[in-house]
Amino acid sequence: MPDDEPSRPRRLLVLAICCMSLLIVSLDNTVLNVALPSMQRELHATVAGMQWTIDAYTLVLASLLMLAGSTADRIGRRKVFGAGLVVFSLGSLLCSLAPSLEALVAFRMVQAVGGSMLNPVAMSIITNTFTDPRERARAIGAWGATVGISMAAGPLVGGLLVESVGWRSIFWINLPVGLAALLLTFRYIPESRAPRPRRPDPVGQLLVIVMLGSLTYAIIEAPVSGWTSPPIVGCATLSLLALLCLLRYEPRRPEPLIELRFFRSAPFSGAVVIAVSAFAALGGFLFLNTLYLQEVRGLSALSAGLHLLPMAAVTFIGSPLSGRIVGNRGPRLPLAVAGTAMATCAVLFALSTSERSTALLFTGYVLFGIGFGMVNAPITNTAVTGMPSAQAGVAAAVASTSRQIGQTLGVAVIGAVLASGVHGSAFRSSFATASAPAWWIIAGCGLMVLLVGLATTGRRARESALRATERLDDTGVRRQSSSLR
Repeated sequence: MPDDEPSRPRRLLVLAICCMSLLIVSLDNTVLNVALPSMQRELHATVAGMQWTIDAYTLVLASLLMLAGSTADRIGRRKVFGAGLVVFSLGSLLCSLAPSLEALVAFRMVQAVGGSMLNPVAMSIITNTFTDPRERARAIGAWGATVGISMAAGPLVGGLLVESVGWRSIFWINLPVGLAALLLTFRYIPESRAPRPRRPDPVGQLLVIVMLGSLTYAIIEAPVSGWTSPPIVGCATLSLLALLCLLRYEPRRPEPLIELRFFRSAPFSGAVVIAVSAFAALGGFLFLNTLYLQEVRGLSALSAGLHLLPMAAVTFIGSPLSGRIVGNRGPRLPLAVAGTAMATCAVLFALSTSERSTALLFTGYVLFGIGFGMVNAPITNTAVTGMPSAQAGVAAAVASTSRQIGQTLGVAVIGAVLASGVHGSAFRSSFATASAPAWWIIAGCGLMVLLVGLATTGRRARESALRATERLDDTGVRRQSSSLR
């Protein structure tokens, strides 16, 4: 073992600290969904208002993930990670004190700025700390299992807190965990930087923010303002222009924010589509079911959390199982199972427009849990397949960004479809009819996971990926030589 390599207990402590950061970020989203109806009543929020409490967070997170990762590589991972814990904890405190919906949305954005400095930087810290390939694989497995823990604990913890203390308490749980992680970070995590960090790309970063922000605004606000109203058409046009500028500008940079040449690899492009589709389905699924259980069936927050527990428990069990299958047999089987299970769940709910039985709910939740548990591990694996080893980290970061974009769009689109069909005081009676198209959209997302997964993980796709890798290596060398000149 090199003299400067941390001891095994120290490495495990570093892993635990990184997992603590992932836990509060992941738990926050799951807990928030259970609290939505209580927040709606106290803050007098519309369906669009509830969408913004979720999408304000995921939108900022998606926009800043790659910036945070490259900044940490440049100025120091421990510094950025510690700053992220401070900002996330401060944002949580402000959310718990929010006097209005507008303030809550703004404070959720503060939370997201901190969250963007945690997940990608923590993964870099783990990769830098665990240099042995086997130890690193086990560490990343523990890291991934933390998401399953948050999924399993979130509905129950959220229900207990909302029921006993109130929705504001869901943000309090981040404070002691964040403070403990912060103190341990500066005591035990060594500082590290990348040997050759990527250059900042402020223009690319601004274009991404404009593209995602204007598109999300147009989708969420369209049911209220009208799809052909000037603000909505203007935002949609602005999003399209930002995308076109991004496609034209990024290839001209030696070190762009988004490596568009990666999309020449079929597995990588497939992983991005799968990530967007799967997490769009997750965002829409949680949004619809939270409203259904509490607003239509009249369940308490705790009972709603208990109803969602089968889905979370199956996800917790399926995630490591999926990782082992990917390691032994590749990502094709887990992706096929994931797409089939998610689509089947959505079709069941789309066809049951009348009152659903508890047995049907349980069946649907177990199916969706199987699907989502199976899909996470293959996304990262498929993203880095066919990538040069030096670019695997950037490829994984793009895949993580795709997850957040998917969840943002899922909540925005599903919420917009629901808002177009529900009618104020008749929310309960009109929910079933209004939600049916939304469930078909989620079924389409599941079908997309299945078809794209099968298309990009076969033998021909792997052969194409090998050819793409050679081209990417050659392009990378030529770009590096050009930038040095």
